[in-house]
Amino acid sequence: MKRFVLSAVLVFASAGCAARSSAPATAPAATTATHENLHAVLWMQTALEFEASAIQAYRLAQLQLDAALADPGWTAAIEQQGDASKLPPAVIVDVDETVLDNSYYQARLIRDNGVFASDTWDSWVAEGRATAVPGALEFSREAAKKGVTVFYVSNRTANLEEPTRRNLAGLGFPLGDGVDTVLVRGERPEWSASGKGPRRAFIARNYRILMLIGDDLGDFVVDAAGTPAERQSRAAAQSDWWGRRWIMIPNPTYGSWERAIVGGAKDPVAARRAALKYQSPDR
Repeated sequence: MKRFVLSAVLVFASAGCAARSSAPATAPAATTATHENLHAVLWMQTALEFEASAIQAYRLAQLQLDAALADPGWTAAIEQQGDASKLPPAVIVDVDETVLDNSYYQARLIRDNGVFASDTWDSWVAEGRATAVPGALEFSREAAKKGVTVFYVSNRTANLEEPTRRNLAGLGFPLGDGVDTVLVRGERPEWSASGKGPRRAFIARNYRILMLIGDDLGDFVVDAAGTPAERQSRAAAQSDWWGRRWIMIPNPTYGSWERAIVGGAKDPVAARRAALKYQSPDR
């Protein structure tokens, strides 16, 4: 009897060790603690691939900036009207996830199993602790050295303009002399909407816009809303501007691309899954 009990204990102990050391046959079911942004934020914060992608984009932007300066007919803004060849040069960059890295705020949401909210976002911006996206500071400084004014066009709201300016200045981004180069949503009555076209048009009155740099389609076109197919069509006429006049910075964490999929769906996860494409129906 003692030998039987001992054998049984050993069997169960061996089974327990095997269970702890072996990988499960299938992935564990998702829980509320498995935040949807976990992988995206981890990629932005830890992957060399993200750093390399951003640096690569900004080095390409520097090369294209020289070409733009040499061509008086060059403009990157759909809103630029008439002959701009005699106007001083400028570039327009978005702020969040283009020049400032807010992945720390996203990480806090993951830690707290939360979602974006104005109060937590405003508090984060007020801290002024966002860091520079790789390559952004070097590009901005190089542009300024060449006499190009850098405009920061952001959908941060007007109450956040000053902490945004302080954050940029603290990192060493050029802010221009005697010119308001940080243009936020709601700063003027006509800029109350999230669409950036009116602000680009405002800059285009006095500057030749050489390049647009952003992480969202709305940083380049008038309207970034609609279905994925509609969004594709909005940039079709300027498709050869990508990598030349328009430079995109990768951002897998949020943006109009996600709103195009989720929209007002009651079950966002189901909407995302339904948008997946399969090469073969058998797989």
